[in-house]
Amino acid sequence: MTPDLWYLFLSSVLLTVLWIPHIIGQVMTKGPLTAGEYRDLREQSDFPAWVRRANRAHINFVEQYGAFAGLVIVAHLTGAANETTALAAMAFFWFRIAHSVVMLAGIRVLMLRTLIFTCAFLSLLVIAWQIAF
Repeated sequence: MTPDLWYLFLSSVLLTVLWIPHIIGQVMTKGPLTAGEYRDLREQSDFPAWVRRANRAHINFVEQYGAFAGLVIVAHLTGAANETTALAAMAFFWFRIAHSVVMLAGIRVLMLRTLIFTCAFLSLLVIAWQIAF
């Protein structure tokens, strides 16, 4: 397995488990969902801040994951995968880990979360550049 695909795999695992803190927080706060709540979801503002942050961390990763997966797969299939794409894929994964930790912990120092997100985004652009040129 190439490094690019390895970090895609690890990112997939991260995405798979990142929803767990949010669900645990919901159950701890209000108990399991009722039948009606499966249709009309609970109001998020009723939950503690860390539960809302956990939900946002997961949603934010879902929004970026599709581009990452698509770019890594295209790079692999077209033969554009190289040391640069491997480094960018590794950086993306670790930036997403850092983003999740900062988001869940509620760290608000120097726009750290925004900086980490931007670095993950730039990693995507590096992979795209390697594919295009």
